[in-house]
Amino acid sequence: MRLFLQYKFLIILRAIWFAAQIAFFGIIASRMIDPKLPLADIYFEYYVAGVVIMMLYSTSVFIGYDIFEEAEHGVFEYLLSLPVSRRELVLGRSIGGGIRSFVFVGPLIVIALFVIGFTNPLNFLIAFLALFLFAFGVSGMSITIAVAIKSPDRFDILMGAFNAFIVRLSTAMYPQAILQKTSQAYAALAQFNPITFASDLFRWGTGIEQYLTMDPTMPLAAIIGLVIFFFTFTFIGVTIYEKRLEGGGWQ
Repeated sequence: MRLFLQYKFLIILRAIWFAAQIAFFGIIASRMIDPKLPLADIYFEYYVAGVVIMMLYSTSVFIGYDIFEEAEHGVFEYLLSLPVSRRELVLGRSIGGGIRSFVFVGPLIVIALFVIGFTNPLNFLIAFLALFLFAFGVSGMSITIAVAIKSPDRFDILMGAFNAFIVRLSTAMYPQAILQKTSQAYAALAQFNPITFASDLFRWGTGIEQYLTMDPTMPLAAIIGLVIFFFTFTFIGVTIYEKRLEGGGWQ
């Protein structure tokens, strides 16, 4: 948490971005939609839910920057000297990165629920727990890329390009039906995007069950997708950690 709070300027910018997305773009975009479209009546709520997931994703990625902060101050050598395995180290960092993301995004989720509301507490609880897997998986992905690259500049450039790609190749902002009209290939790829899984689960949990990529009555597919995403990057992260750090050094 101390490392995360060092990015005060970026955290403030993220909060301003969230407010601007809801107060300006979300309202404007919802009024630009043709009222004859069935999506028009709920697009604002649909978009607010997507913004929450985009924020959760971006804050979970921050753990990768901490890797370079620790390397610069020699914390890596200290961590490697502790009586814990590489697997425990990567898993612990992934879970820690996900939890602190929720500390930041938690108040924003409350704001989103105030705007959207929810009717089924059990559905929302299931969706909320699944979002932890999403945050842990994103943290593991960020750690994996950071350890593999070992260059803060290249990591920053790569994650900027990757974030722009993965967020837009999802249903965070636009429903699957709209993506299919734009490009069948684009829509097909979006179905397997973890941001799509997380967005659909959050919308399902809040009761916005129309226009979801998954079957609204069967969220199991999205949950399985997030479980696979989490375990995949945990395994890859452990493997790369062991190969890149064996011998006790970052360089």
